Amino acid sequence: MVDRSLISKLGLSNEQIEQEVNELFTSEHTLLLEEELAKKVESLVPGNIVTGRIVTQLGNDVIVELGLKSEGMVEACEFDDPSEIVAGKEIEVLLEEMDAESGILLSKRKADRIRGWERVIESNAEGDVVKGIVSRRIKGGLLVDIGVPVFLPASQVDIRKPGDISRFIGQEIECKILKIDTENHNIVVSRRKIIEEERYASKEKILAEIEAGQIRKGIVKNIADFGVFVDLGGLDGLLHISDLSWGRISHPSELVELDQEIECMVIGVDKDNEKISLGLKQKSESPWKTVEERYPIGNRVTGKIVNIMNYGAFVRLEEGIEGLIHISEMSWTKRIGHPGDVLTLGEDIEIQVLDINKDKQEISLGLKQLETNPWSVASQKYPVGTIVDTTVTSLTNYGAFVEIEPGIDGLIHISDMSWTKKFNHPGEALHKGQDIKAVVLEVDEEKHRVSLGIKQLTEDPWAHAIPDKYIPGQVVKGAVTKLTNFGVFIQLEEGLEGLLHISELSDEKVDSPQDVVKIGDELEVKILRVDTDSRKIGLSLRRVQWAAEDKAAEGGTSDAPVRDIEDTDATQRRGGLDGDLMPDSLNISLPTQKPDEEA
Repeated sequence: MVDRSLISKLGLSNEQIEQEVNELFTSEHTLLLEEELAKKVESLVPGNIVTGRIVTQLGNDVIVELGLKSEGMVEACEFDDPSEIVAGKEIEVLLEEMDAESGILLSKRKADRIRGWERVIESNAEGDVVKGIVSRRIKGGLLVDIGVPVFLPASQVDIRKPGDISRFIGQEIECKILKIDTENHNIVVSRRKIIEEERYASKEKILAEIEAGQIRKGIVKNIADFGVFVDLGGLDGLLHISDLSWGRISHPSELVELDQEIECMVIGVDKDNEKISLGLKQKSESPWKTVEERYPIGNRVTGKIVNIMNYGAFVRLEEGIEGLIHISEMSWTKRIGHPGDVLTLGEDIEIQVLDINKDKQEISLGLKQLETNPWSVASQKYPVGTIVDTTVTSLTNYGAFVEIEPGIDGLIHISDMSWTKKFNHPGEALHKGQDIKAVVLEVDEEKHRVSLGIKQLTEDPWAHAIPDKYIPGQVVKGAVTKLTNFGVFIQLEEGLEGLLHISELSDEKVDSPQDVVKIGDELEVKILRVDTDSRKIGLSLRRVQWAAEDKAAEGGTSDAPVRDIEDTDATQRRGGLDGDLMPDSLNISLPTQKPDEEA
């Protein structure tokens, strides 16, 4: 403002004063214009934010006047709202590039971001709580728009591993500023800090109030194989998989999902360790409470096969009630290798209730009980002494298994295959698939076992035929069939052998029977003993030689027919006695006791 009173004191006329004032105003205005122009020129430098006025829109380009008769272009997509593109409206833009050919390139979005960063820095500090919209997922976390994009690390999204963090995109969340990097224009925020502070504030209250038996609502925060973690509003409780349902479930996700609100019963509280046990199934009465009334033992019931294991199959009788058919309860007669051979998953079947254990929540079921047990009538159908037609199904070291009828097997022990012949293995007498006749010797219904015999089809020759034909003192002929370290086996007839002990081979000491005889030799031997109980015949070679020597000495011939030989004097001369020289400890017959094997 020009001080006119001061100028008038200088003695100037009004005309002169007006002239001076005009000159002064013209000079000041020119100076201001020059200063404004200088500022305009200085601001038109790449990287600066300048104010411009929208002139018009040409296609995807918005023309912006910057002053000094200069214009630049902004892409229309940088305007969040197309209605903002109005001719004459002032906007701030970032001058990115000035080029004689391409002109002046501007960016409204970058200018807005810089101004937003400045506003955030001015109004917020580390530790402040801010709200924003999750815009997108990036490596290591999420971007949250709080006016400018800020980084939310995945580890700071929740107090536990949140799974797929992409589910937060589009949600408005509250976070705490952890770090502000003004130099790099970077802000790191945490949602977890907010949750931890809120939970800590309410945890003490929950611990003071919570008691077993209460019904409480919570949010499913995590699902594991063993159970579900439920946020009760500041404190987590564990809902174990066994407490989810009275029925069988494979995984908790079959019943609940993340972020689902559920109502549970508090079944355990450990305030010292801040552990809460929850139950879902406890909200309803256990179906096992009255299971014995609904499924009496001995009743036939229906169910569905829900699981098949190596040892049996589980059957669902109703929701929450399952029973087990053990593999041994599936058939009276069939040897089942795996329950899947006779049952199918999802199959509806009829079974019988065998036993119930309410404490262990177990029901034993039977499938074979629906049919008549063939072993219950086996003894009436096959009494001892019955001759049956059978087929050899398998051979073992101790005998042969045969099939009497489908599901009923029997065992022919090796000792019951022949009265006289000694077999080292049943395969010497029988072969698999062979059709044979056998006699029933015993039926054990409890052990499901039938004992059979082949030799019993004929009379025991040791009862009369052998002792009548072979009398001690007789001299008989036979062929050497086997040599052992204790003596020689002599075949007297088909299927009948006697033992010529090593001590009865010669008067001289014999170290090995092979030194005296060989297999196939025909020998005359004397019968020393016929033992019908142990089924053994004892023989002697040297005593035949004594008799021959004595006969020769008397002028007779050694080629005498089979006869009794009684020569006590000769026996005494040689220091021997007629009788049983076969050691009692030597048992040449196979054992008659059968092993405890099931037929």
